[in-house]
Amino acid sequence: MSLSRRGLLVAGGGAVGALATAPTPAAAQGRGRVRTGFERLAADGYAALSGQRVGMVTNPTGIARDVRHIVDVMHADDRVDLVAVFGPEHGFRGTAQAGGSEGRYDDPATGLPVYDTYLKSGQPLADIFTASGVDSVVFDIQDAGARFYTYIWTMFDCMQAAALAGKRFVVLDRPNPVTGRAALGPVLDKAFATFVGREPISQAHGMTVAELALLFNGEFLSRPVELDIVRMSGWRRGDFFDDTGLPWVPPSPNMPTPDTALVYSGTCLFEGTNLSEGRGTTRPFELLGAEGIGPAWAEAANGLGLPGVHFREAYFAPTFSKWQGKTVGGVQLHVHDRRSFDPVRAGIGLLVTAKRSWSGFAWRSDNWIDKLTGSTRVRTLIDAGADTDEVVGAWDDDLAAFRAVRKRYLRY
Repeated sequence: MSLSRRGLLVAGGGAVGALATAPTPAAAQGRGRVRTGFERLAADGYAALSGQRVGMVTNPTGIARDVRHIVDVMHADDRVDLVAVFGPEHGFRGTAQAGGSEGRYDDPATGLPVYDTYLKSGQPLADIFTASGVDSVVFDIQDAGARFYTYIWTMFDCMQAAALAGKRFVVLDRPNPVTGRAALGPVLDKAFATFVGREPISQAHGMTVAELALLFNGEFLSRPVELDIVRMSGWRRGDFFDDTGLPWVPPSPNMPTPDTALVYSGTCLFEGTNLSEGRGTTRPFELLGAEGIGPAWAEAANGLGLPGVHFREAYFAPTFSKWQGKTVGGVQLHVHDRRSFDPVRAGIGLLVTAKRSWSGFAWRSDNWIDKLTGSTRVRTLIDAGADTDEVVGAWDDDLAAFRAVRKRYLRY
C-alpha cells in the first residue's frame, strides 16, 4: 500500500516531522531487510517533495540499493523537481581529500549546479540556498557515528542556514554503521566548538542522522527549521552495517570499510598526536604508528585487557600524510568481538600506553586533541599520568546527562 505525504511525514511539535512506522515483523530478519529513507521516499513517488523545488545535500554515499546515485535517479524522474546539489567536505562526487572540497561547478552527468557548502555556515550559506532557488533542502549522507565526522555538522549548518533562508529541511535517514546502542566518550565543552564538534554531544553518539537532526532542532538551533525526517524501515539499534543488507560506499577517502568506522571514534584521536593514524595505508585508523616505535607499545596495549580487541605489533609505510615514505612501527587493531568492543576506551588506552612506551610521543602543537575530545581534560589527565580508567571515568557525569537528553530523540 502506498503512503500519502501525510502518512510519510507526520507533523510533530516545533515543526518537526517523523515517519510513522509499524513495528518491524519478526520475519523481517537478515540481509536486505533495511530500507533507507531514500528508498521509502522513492517508493512513495516522492510525494513528500511534491510541488517543491529540491536541492540535495549529498555525496557519493547517497545511493539507491542498486548503487546508482540518488541525484542521477531523481534527476531522471519527472515526479521530483531537482534543481540543485550542495556538496560537503570531499565534494558531491567525492574527488577531494580530507580538508578539501570541489567548489562551484555544473555536474557533467546531470547539468545540475553544484554549490560548495564546506566550511560555510550562517547567512553566507543561507544566501547560497536563496540563490539556488530551492524550496526544500534534502540531506542524505552516510555518517560514521563519531562527533568529529564532519557531515553531521554540515547537516547542522545547513539546518541553521535553511531556517535563516526560510527553506524546509528534509533528512533521509541511513543507518549508524556501528549501531545505535549507546552514547560513549566525552561530551563537547562549547568553549571548544569547531567544525569537528559544534554542540555538546558525546564522542560516539549512537544516533542516526535523522535522530541527530531532531536533537539539533530541539536543543541547539536558536531558530528551529521546518524539519521533516523520512525514517528507515527494518533497522534495529543493535545492527552493525553488515546486518542491514545495504551496499557500503566509503563516505570519505579514509573510511574505506565499515571496519574503519568501528574503530574510528577512538583511534581518530591520534590525529591530535605526532603518530600516524594510518592515512596513506589500506587500513586507516586501524594502523597506528611512528618511526622508532617497537613491540613495547603492542605489549602494553594488550596488557590493558580491553574487551573485544587485540593489538598486533605492526610495521607500515604511509604513502601520504604523517611519516610519508618512512617505515614506521606501531599497532594494528584486530576487533574480535565487536559487541563488547568500546572504541573510545580503546582509543584512550592506546594514547595512554603510547605516551608511556615511546619517548617520542607528542601532542600536535595546535592542541588538536582538545578539539577532538571537546576539552582539555583528556590531554591534561594523560600528561599527569592518569591511567585509562581514570581518564574514561572523568566524563561519567557529562555523559549521563547527554544520554538523558539523547533518549528523547531516538526513533528506533
